[in-house]
Amino acid sequence: MIRPGGGTAGAGFSSRAASASPPICTVRTIDFSGDTVCMATTTFQGLEVLISRQQIAERVIEMGEQITRDLKGEKLVMIGVLKGAAPFLADLARAIDADATFDFVAVKSYPKGSQTSSGAVQVIKDLDEPIEGKNVLIVEDILDTGLTLAYLRKIFLQQHPKSLRIATLLDKPSRRVEKIEADYVGFPIPNLFVIGYGMDFAERYRNLPDICLMPPDQPA
Repeated sequence: MIRPGGGTAGAGFSSRAASASPPICTVRTIDFSGDTVCMATTTFQGLEVLISRQQIAERVIEMGEQITRDLKGEKLVMIGVLKGAAPFLADLARAIDADATFDFVAVKSYPKGSQTSSGAVQVIKDLDEPIEGKNVLIVEDILDTGLTLAYLRKIFLQQHPKSLRIATLLDKPSRRVEKIEADYVGFPIPNLFVIGYGMDFAERYRNLPDICLMPPDQPA
């Protein structure tokens, strides 16, 4: 599924509303807010798998193809939100047929060992290069409360990019605090704490190839 909105549709991206069918899941599914959502039925290293590596790979290719169409041959700056978005950015970049460069920003909103955002966003690492006049795509692992992405969108727009869009692998609309949506969404999910494919708990599990459910009794 690809959702329009959430950014400024500049000339660098197509301004038409993009649409696609929801992801087809090979495991048991539930209906969540009108979307098809993958639910865990298998395990990996003793953890329940919510979204498999195959499903991730297929969906990322679809997202890359849509972003390529929307760019219409123009250049792109992909800004990854560290650390969680690194695997997603790497795979998404290879699925986009465009002249693309990378930059990274690091923010902090979750205290170490916590499953709950503090609500305050702190920039740990800023951009290395200016983005004025460029087509910018913020690449995030998960859109949750929206506090982080709303903050980043605000400070990036102050630099006057040609266009600014957001791509998120996962979206938790039920958790939203800020009114913000991503332009490209991989999978909508219920309010579950997930790990793997870049996402962590106390810096663990980032290297899992699947997106798994965090065990409620898992020690830090």
